[in-house]
Amino acid sequence: MQKTAVVCVTNDLSTDQRVNKTCMTLQKCGYWVIEYGRLLPDSLSLERPYFTLRKKLWFRRGLLFYAEFNIRLFLYLMTKDLDLIFANDLDTLPAAYLAARFRNKRLIYDTHEYYTEAPELVNRQLVQAVWKKIEDHFFPKLTDVLTVNASIAKLYGDKYNKTVHVSRNIPPTFAPERLKTRRELDLPANKRILILQGTGINVQRGAEEAVLAMQYLEKVLLLVVGSGDVFPKLRKMVEQYSLQDKVIFKPKMPFAELRQYTINSDLGLAIDKDTNLNYHFSLPNKLFDYIHSGIPTLSSGLIELKQIIDQYDIGYYIQNHDPKHIASVVKNIFTDEVRYNVVKQNTIKAKDELCWEKEEKVLISVIEK
Repeated sequence: MQKTAVVCVTNDLSTDQRVNKTCMTLQKCGYWVIEYGRLLPDSLSLERPYFTLRKKLWFRRGLLFYAEFNIRLFLYLMTKDLDLIFANDLDTLPAAYLAARFRNKRLIYDTHEYYTEAPELVNRQLVQAVWKKIEDHFFPKLTDVLTVNASIAKLYGDKYNKTVHVSRNIPPTFAPERLKTRRELDLPANKRILILQGTGINVQRGAEEAVLAMQYLEKVLLLVVGSGDVFPKLRKMVEQYSLQDKVIFKPKMPFAELRQYTINSDLGLAIDKDTNLNYHFSLPNKLFDYIHSGIPTLSSGLIELKQIIDQYDIGYYIQNHDPKHIASVVKNIFTDEVRYNVVKQNTIKAKDELCWEKEEKVLISVIEK
């Protein structure tokens, strides 16, 4: 009989590229895949070649949400006929580990970030302490662990004396059947377009400064696509500084639709601040999305970002987050068209080498171990 894998995640499944790729790879390895998440009022519809299950919860955030989610997930995992549990991030691990232990089933854990040092936790010491206790309790007991880059793998490996496999969140090779025009996307044809995208556009990721930088730029548009806790603040800033003609917001959208906007842009922003360990060692998905869309990246020079940008010569850097400085760097990028075209051309080589078809080999080796 075909083996069954349940992939667990606390989001609504609709825009999580990494978990979608995980499900597709599990299918390739012969598993019947069930992706388990939650349903939100604004959740997008799903069309996936595997089974998806989204639960509507009473609570949407905080302790009660995580408790409710893990209780429901645990009960599901205890009653479902399955062979493998694939837990994504620390907030699914308690239920996943306990169910795997009670039922003597295999567990693979994929940590998408250095979870306990996320900015949402570092200023909430009691909450952070609880998550650290949870991680310290379960992590040493894990056998198969994945993460998104070498820096985070080393942190966890050194802390818990574990082998942590690195599978970066690189997109598969993808090109739209037809590239839409800017006019079709309701974007200006006579402006340079900066894009900042992601489902985690939160505080300390440079979004506020990017919006303020638009005060000092002409014939440039900032396109912000996705979701995050900083969006209400950004909208107020746009209104306060009368930037309605310079900043456009788009909601989170399916990957194929998002790629249309990214390809039609001129420069991708990855200017996260170095304010906590999680960001310090992060490797944002958007970097690879920019590469595969053939546009250069403007970065703040975080360790993992800089390594890839320098290796392939595919981007530029800001030295600080002062909005005037950001605007000045953007002006210089678009003024030197010769250099810009070289950097843009370099994304082709990077795209060929940095693709999921090569990166998933690590995940396959863990699954088939």
